[in-house]
Amino acid sequence: MHFFYMDESGDTGKNLDDKDQPIFVLGGISLRDEGWNKTHTEWDKIISAYFNGTIPDDFELHSYQLLSPNGDGPFVGHDIQKRLGLAESAIDLLIERKHGVHFIAFDKSRIRDNECGADLHFDAKSPYLLAFDYLVTYINDNVKKELGTTARGMIVFDQKEDHLEDVEDIFHERRFKGAATHKVKWIVEFASAVDSNKNPMIQLSDLVILCVRRFLEIDEGYKNPPDIVKTFYANCYDKIYGRVKKKSIVERGGNGFGSLNNHLKIVQSKHSTGWKKKYGVNG
Repeated sequence: MHFFYMDESGDTGKNLDDKDQPIFVLGGISLRDEGWNKTHTEWDKIISAYFNGTIPDDFELHSYQLLSPNGDGPFVGHDIQKRLGLAESAIDLLIERKHGVHFIAFDKSRIRDNECGADLHFDAKSPYLLAFDYLVTYINDNVKKELGTTARGMIVFDQKEDHLEDVEDIFHERRFKGAATHKVKWIVEFASAVDSNKNPMIQLSDLVILCVRRFLEIDEGYKNPPDIVKTFYANCYDKIYGRVKKKSIVERGGNGFGSLNNHLKIVQSKHSTGWKKKYGVNG
């Protein structure tokens, strides 16, 4: 079994005019079941080393706390360089363990200003639902074409009561309705939403997706932090993006979905041409 973890960053529901969070990202990391224990063990070592062997009770990595200007929660008052080092170590762990990354990012203003045109059973003005439906397409394609004929995928995501019923409906529709040739077959299970406190892979996904969102907000011109911050997020994005298997939109097959595929390309937020040179990334 191959697990595909999901978390989101920048979710403001149907509010597509939030100036603080203009970009929405859904996605996370993926790994085979036999790789989970090793990654979990190495993750525990990284966290233990950061806290000098004394991890706070009920510790859970919330990336917005780790990467807030002055630190928050268990990171309040911690030196920024130390906190950035923890974030980099976590992302480096994904690289070392050769885990995959999957995500889709949307510019909310483009969703606001453009109509999808496809006959969908969910609200295409909801970035979360539009993203989830797309990632079902992406993951099914990834398992089918990249992981071998006997591989199967499971989606695991953080507890989000606001979206749970809708995403379950999307998954059911994609698996069991419509033309047989376009039904989702390689994602065999949709895991019940899990508590991120009990699953470090969700916590790592949270970090990955937050870094993607903050870089894209910079690169799209929405945010203009100091150069050191730009460099940090650009370097993180470079490592993360390198673990994405399919760089362009994976199109959904079937009659009537051409307009959906085109819409995804229009509303997608993606890095600019020449972004590595722009931010001095050497990777």
